[in-house]
Amino acid sequence: MSIDWRGRCVAAFVTGSTLNLSFAPFGWWPVAVFAPAVLFVLIRGVPRRRAAWMGAAFGVGFFAFGTYWLYTCIHIFGLVPIWLTFILQAGLVSLMAFYIAALCYIANRFWLESAAIRDWLVLPALWVLLEWLRGWLLSGFPWLSIGYAFIDSPLAAIAPVFGVYGVTFAAALAAVALSVLWSRTGTRQRWLPLGVLAALFVVAILGAREWTHAVGHKISVAAVQGAVSQDEKWQENNREATLIRYSHLTTSAWGAQLIVWPEAALPVLASDIQDYLQALQAAGRRHGAEFAIGLLRYQPDTEEYRNGLLVLSDSGNGWYYKRRLVPFGEFFPVPPFVRTWMRLRNLPYSDMTPGEENQPVLRAAGQKLGLTICYEDAYGAAQLKVLREATLLINITNNAWYGDSTAPHQHLQIARMRALEAGRYLVRAANDGITAVIGPRGEIVARLPQFQQAVLRADVQPMTGLTPYARVGNYPVVIGALLMLFVAVWKCSVVRRRARA
Repeated sequence: MSIDWRGRCVAAFVTGSTLNLSFAPFGWWPVAVFAPAVLFVLIRGVPRRRAAWMGAAFGVGFFAFGTYWLYTCIHIFGLVPIWLTFILQAGLVSLMAFYIAALCYIANRFWLESAAIRDWLVLPALWVLLEWLRGWLLSGFPWLSIGYAFIDSPLAAIAPVFGVYGVTFAAALAAVALSVLWSRTGTRQRWLPLGVLAALFVVAILGAREWTHAVGHKISVAAVQGAVSQDEKWQENNREATLIRYSHLTTSAWGAQLIVWPEAALPVLASDIQDYLQALQAAGRRHGAEFAIGLLRYQPDTEEYRNGLLVLSDSGNGWYYKRRLVPFGEFFPVPPFVRTWMRLRNLPYSDMTPGEENQPVLRAAGQKLGLTICYEDAYGAAQLKVLREATLLINITNNAWYGDSTAPHQHLQIARMRALEAGRYLVRAANDGITAVIGPRGEIVARLPQFQQAVLRADVQPMTGLTPYARVGNYPVVIGALLMLFVAVWKCSVVRRRARA
């Protein structure tokens, strides 16, 4: 018995919710094929507006459950009133769900009667294009891109060639094949989707290869995890204890050539602890260690606050500044009158200033460092230029904002994809987890338990060379998807002309 469109909306919501099981910490990547396939089946033959409602329901289920941790970040630690927190969360979820609603509407608006064209050309092309679009439009929210779910699957081999969106495209094509299998009954109609499913995974497995190569000798690294609770970090009476904690942990890291501290590791401005930093660098010289430290910096000449990473190295100290800031966390995209109201309510309102897009490559421990801070590592294409020089990647973050939620695990999954795309080791230092060292195939070499004061030590191999993705970025996937839509439009026009004749 068929269900009405409202029942289909409920089914779409439930299916979208289950899609989160494909991401870390669960990692059930087949769900990332199954869930979109169910959506494609639900909207088959449905009028465009009702298809859009089903897509919206799917998106709300997906993003509401996938980003539930924003409540902790905004309300619990950010101290934003609960009513405003819900408004902000609802706005983000609605905006993200709109992309999936648009996919369903467009597909059924122009290709409802052209089933084969709609399935094999339009749906995978639209899925990857809209996912790419939401990754940068209006500052972008690239979190929960489907491709990340496949970091531990055979399709991961596509990432060094076409990036995470290439993996997304392959997953969408696999979902189309599965949906066609469900909707077709004849034996002849089954060979094509079965062949597509087999080809995707066979090509991915056989096409796996090393795109980068080792340069120089291995170096020893240490990542310090201070495990300072976010609700205690900025209390004035904890300042001295935090400074002592990081000094003490660093003494157990001696012997490493490069020591990495997490984002905003110390609850002070860099200008307030110059003596502390000088003593730290002097101790590092005695033990043959150099540093990459996350700190906030105030520049009095421009009256700007920056979220930065300070490299203390014998080859020269230097700063890297975070380029992709977190909306409502590091800057507030609101009108002036709202900002004034926030100030009167004693809410945080001082904006950080983003770093320049092109910043000099910093060196430490004899390596050229590809640096990112917090969630800006989710913007893979923004890191491509530095890969022409970098031999080692470093990401520092403070996932304490998200508490004991799925967000730190999702973020680690993103970092693993960046290492795989680049073909380089990545050292990741997080305040309370998940601190890890990631290999050039996206594998976790070593990691620390969350919420524990500890130091992670490992040996990493500097790498050089460029993967195909590092050379050309997202252009092949985006252009390929646009060409598929062009072909779909052309084929439909030919069919209509023949029908009129």
